[in-house]
Amino acid sequence: MMVQDRFLDDDSTSEFRGLNPAQCEELLQSQSVGRVAWQAADGPQILPVTYAWHEGTIIFRTSPYGVLSELIRPTEVALEIDELDQRTRRGWSVVLQGRACGVAEPEQLVRMWTVGGVVPWAGGVRNVFIQITPQKMTGRVVAARPG
Repeated sequence: MMVQDRFLDDDSTSEFRGLNPAQCEELLQSQSVGRVAWQAADGPQILPVTYAWHEGTIIFRTSPYGVLSELIRPTEVALEIDELDQRTRRGWSVVLQGRACGVAEPEQLVRMWTVGGVVPWAGGVRNVFIQITPQKMTGRVVAARPG
């Protein structure tokens, strides 16, 4: 059973259903890879990140030299996670809108180094922590009608 099956009504004939904020948060907590989108200095950017849900925020690590390091300055962003099955034409998507910024407070940094799941897949030095504080979460489940 796919994750979204928990959020679909068996009696529903609807192909599309919105998720409430608690369901969106549950899905955000259950995943560790998403895509961050923002208006960068040289145009729109959408990049994958490995993240963790920590104390009501999203946190991830990046290189001090990569494009994601732009997010150390307060920036409006969107984070999307999803699970899609092209064969069965079923899936879900959650979009979190919020404000990203770098974490600089020493006490907070010490805590973040111990959060599970904040391990980047990319190699190299990834010692810059970015935190996204959610302002809005929306989600949807979609399932193709039988027949």
